[in-house]
Amino acid sequence: MEAATLFLKFLLELQEEGWFRGFLDALHHAGYSGLYEAIESWDFHKIEKLEEHRSLLRRLQPEFKTRINPNDILPELSECLINQECEEIRQVCSNKGPMAGAEKMVECLLRSDKENWPKYLKLALEKEESNFSELWIIEKGAKEETKELEDGEIESSDVQIFYKEEPECQNLSQNSCPPSEASCTQSPIKPRNYQLELARPALEGKNIIICAPTGCGKTFVALLICEHHLQKFPRGQKGKIVFFANQLPVYEQQKSVFLKYFERHGYKIAGISGATVENISVDQIVENNDIIILTPQILVNSLKNGTIPSLSVFTLMIFDECHNTSKLHPYNVIMFHYLDQKLGGSSDPLPQVIGLTASVGVGDAKNTTEATEYICKLCASLDTSVVATVKDNLEELEEIVYKPQKFFRKVKSRTTNTFKCIISELMKETESLAKSIFGELGTISLENLSQFQNRNFGTQKYEQWIVAVQKKCAVLHLPDKDKESRICTALFLYTSHLRKFNDALLINEHARTKDALDYLKDFFSNVRSAGFDEIEQDLTRRFEEKLPELESISMDPSNENPKLKDLCFILQEEYHLNPETRTILFVKTRALVDALKKWIEENSKLSFLKPDILTGRGKTNQNIGMTLPAQKCVLDAFRASGDKKILIATSVADEGIDIAQCNLVILYEYVGNVIKMIQTRGRGRARGSKCFLLTSNDDVIEKEKINIYKEKMMNDSILSLQAWDETVFKKKIHQIQIHEKFIRDSQGKAEPALDKKNKKLLCRKCKAFACHTADIRVIEECHYTVVGDAFKECFVTKAHPRPKSVGIFEKKAKVFCARQNCSHDWGIQVKYKTFEIPIIKIESFVVEDIATGEQRLYAKWRDFHFEKLPFDPAEMSK
Repeated sequence: MEAATLFLKFLLELQEEGWFRGFLDALHHAGYSGLYEAIESWDFHKIEKLEEHRSLLRRLQPEFKTRINPNDILPELSECLINQECEEIRQVCSNKGPMAGAEKMVECLLRSDKENWPKYLKLALEKEESNFSELWIIEKGAKEETKELEDGEIESSDVQIFYKEEPECQNLSQNSCPPSEASCTQSPIKPRNYQLELARPALEGKNIIICAPTGCGKTFVALLICEHHLQKFPRGQKGKIVFFANQLPVYEQQKSVFLKYFERHGYKIAGISGATVENISVDQIVENNDIIILTPQILVNSLKNGTIPSLSVFTLMIFDECHNTSKLHPYNVIMFHYLDQKLGGSSDPLPQVIGLTASVGVGDAKNTTEATEYICKLCASLDTSVVATVKDNLEELEEIVYKPQKFFRKVKSRTTNTFKCIISELMKETESLAKSIFGELGTISLENLSQFQNRNFGTQKYEQWIVAVQKKCAVLHLPDKDKESRICTALFLYTSHLRKFNDALLINEHARTKDALDYLKDFFSNVRSAGFDEIEQDLTRRFEEKLPELESISMDPSNENPKLKDLCFILQEEYHLNPETRTILFVKTRALVDALKKWIEENSKLSFLKPDILTGRGKTNQNIGMTLPAQKCVLDAFRASGDKKILIATSVADEGIDIAQCNLVILYEYVGNVIKMIQTRGRGRARGSKCFLLTSNDDVIEKEKINIYKEKMMNDSILSLQAWDETVFKKKIHQIQIHEKFIRDSQGKAEPALDKKNKKLLCRKCKAFACHTADIRVIEECHYTVVGDAFKECFVTKAHPRPKSVGIFEKKAKVFCARQNCSHDWGIQVKYKTFEIPIIKIESFVVEDIATGEQRLYAKWRDFHFEKLPFDPAEMSK
């Protein structure tokens, strides 16, 4: 409008003859026929008459955006719009979706000069049988009339929905009734036909894998099987069931479901997880209960130490998310015991085996034959001869389980990235400094890891490479110990800073520059408060020299990440369509979880979503994981409260956790294998669910399309197997079991040789001596402390930022290397019984062989096979 005003100003100043006719011809040629006629005849009545229709359209604009797909009615309206406008509407629909396209169409209609556009719009709406036509009343005097539609009359133009409301309390696995409603646990629950179909082979006593979509009530099917199993035993005999849940949040969820369902039957139910096992006698729990819910490692440990003598104590084993039964996963280790007993000719009875999964997967299979072989191996691992899927009652299943439609959205990356340029320069400088240190090594080689060229900053590959360099540097052994300490400290610092810079570039790629900069500022703040030696001072100075420019870039609105614009638009559009939308946003890293949470909270258009986060329990180089109570609290709040409308999660939420109310799943630069795809898509269980994949990478979209193809290949393979004769199938399974056992036996089960030689633990950062392995003691088989006064001189403590009681310990302080300018994190100081002792973590140290000087790194204590002596309070009192 500003430009049009300026254009008219210059037009009226023209002195050339024929300018007026030239102006009219230009209007006509450009398609402004209404203006052309009005100006030529100097009659503006028709154009002025359009104002009442414009007024009505402005009022109805929110409804129009919600209910109209512009592509459906554009052909009928093309005569009312100029060609350029039609093309713009199509482009907006294609790039940003129908809602944005409808907004663009309204904008174009409001400035249309064609007297018949209101009638053409009415005809187009009626032709498409759109209920918006009832609102679009163009007769004279009707401009104030509007009609409200019932919610049930709203149609979706791009999602086909088959849905039937759940009968109250039918599916316990989806927490469908409030705890206050006692009737839920008192009255019997009628299973659906497809659930009975899935359970039937198990009720006949067969070992089976139940493969059915997320949200169909597989847990309820398991309850039916358990109930039937416990009731079938004659008087004087009892069944004993163990249900395995692979993740702690799932364990908590399933334990709650089983307690609610079976408490009315008088059965005893108990659960044991890693979080509760320290204060519990596993054998007593197993002996005194009818149903035991376990995380699988508990049983692996109990079989290993003899607490549970064999699997014959159970009569039924159920593996939730059973597709994990492979390699050395705890599920597979449990089944090794089962198969050794079966193939070893034992006369002891074996439990029935049931596996539950939404997807058996196909591994690396490239065709149906290979996929069939992969599924046969899974069946062999679980000793199952039946893969149960819904076939006879598919129609009923499709009415209950909504499979969300999947959308692939290619988003743009930044065209200019000044932040990356500056950080890349800092990384090049840091690499040069590290290379100068490598130069001091002379003939000593680190397997060409000193070759820094041709590395792409801001990638996962660079992260992997720098971790490999760090590990090699940490075990560098030199005759001159002072030189070794100086060089290892320098390389530790340079590689740590490179890793942080790389992390920041990854955050900047997918989130705001501000979040990436905050990440670095926090890191350098921590560096200042620790050892802060000359190298750290130099690296900090280099960063701080660039800080004003980086701050300026992070606050520049023109530097906004276009990926976030698209993510914002999708969220706005979906919450406009349905204000009750509940979303799970999947991302790859915890750092990105935190960054996107801040972005939503600080975005005025999205802050109403009040985001929460869900991440795994494990620690990483950057973050401490969420505790089980924290995970449980987040999930309960998301399920129960309408306040939290979006959950930002890493892969912890993509498997097994029940979030039935979620109706929008967004995969933000997030893709996995076919199992992960089916699981994450399955999180969107509610009515009208959608699943978006947002990525700037064509390879990610291609990978997801391959997963869709693999899903079809998996379903075809299952159908093929189901057509096999059961005797033939069992024979095939048996052959695989014998072959796999032969491989296991030939590899040997011998425990790694115990190294009884005394070794040194050195600080991983500066190589300062810490202690000897002879001084290490073990508490409760998994916590490691050091006895003797000598060790006290090697560390310093600082008050713990979050002191609290955890299990058998009370956290008091953090433990750091005492060498000046090092302050490497070694662990924590705790109160245990009446003692205040350090608990150290092996990843903070390098282990050196005293005789040879050879050095090694260990990620876990269990990987370090030295003579481990138990902690003895009497020794401390001496």
